[in-house]
Formats: sequence, structure tokens, C-alpha cells
Amino acid sequence: MPPSIALRMNHALPPDHRERLLRLGREVAFPPGTRLFDEGGHADRFWIIRDGTAALDMHMPGRRSPVIETLGIGDLVGWSWLYEPYVWQLGAATVTQLRAYEFDAVSVRLMCLDDPAFGQAVEHWVGRVLAHRLNAARARLVDLYGTYETKEPR
Repeated sequence: MPPSIALRMNHALPPDHRERLLRLGREVAFPPGTRLFDEGGHADRFWIIRDGTAALDMHMPGRRSPVIETLGIGDLVGWSWLYEPYVWQLGAATVTQLRAYEFDAVSVRLMCLDDPAFGQAVEHWVGRVLAHRLNAARARLVDLYGTYETKEPR
């Protein structure tokens, strides 16, 4: 595992759980501009970026989909695979050439059920990512579409 991924995941999962998870991953590569998933699709896998960048976007009817966040080395791409109904809440596309570890969601969920300590660690990690992504989405949408009022002195 590249050192940058180990450093990012050291804060996410305990070493034994991190190693167990990474054993389930397979190395994949995508060219720039590849759609990894679309909002509303079935969330059946996820990725941890080894090299490159991906952008998370949100469908906005009648508008171009804004980029919510750009992800890089060591970042988790996708969290919807862990929570029913397993439907992507955002979309994602590669920005640059992307190399990643890809994980089958069902296999990881079964491992979580089989080992409650592992499952709790994974849920805590993904929950923290989810909280961060919701904050990023809110901030980005306010930045793009919010109205700013100025109060005049009385």
C-alpha cells in the first residue's frame, strides 16, 4: 500500500481493520472523464484513491451539475453502498487519470456483519466521511446559489 494511503487511513481505521479491508480491494484504473457513478444509481461498490483525482457532483435540474468536492489520494469515493437503500446520493467522475482500490459492497457489508468490531470501525469511518460530505455539499450550494442580504443601517 502506498504510504500516502496508509497515512490517510491511519486516522480512519485501526491498522488490523485497515489491512483486512485492503485485502478485499482490487486495483483498478480509469482515464480522465470516466463516470464512476450517477446520483440515483445502485451503489454496489466503492473506491479508495491510490493516485489521481475524482470530483463529486450533484444533479441540479435545469443547471449544470456543480462539483461538490474534489477527492485525492487516500480518499473514500462513495459511501451510499453502506446504507440502505444502497442508492448513490451524489455522482462522481474522474478528473485526472485515477488509480484506486475497488471494493465490492456486498463483500464488505458481509465482513462487517461477521465481525462486529470491524463493522463498527467501518461504519464510524464512513459516517465521518458522510458528515464531511454533507457539510461540503451545503457549503458549496450556498456558495453557488445562496442569496446574500446586506442590512442597511437604520
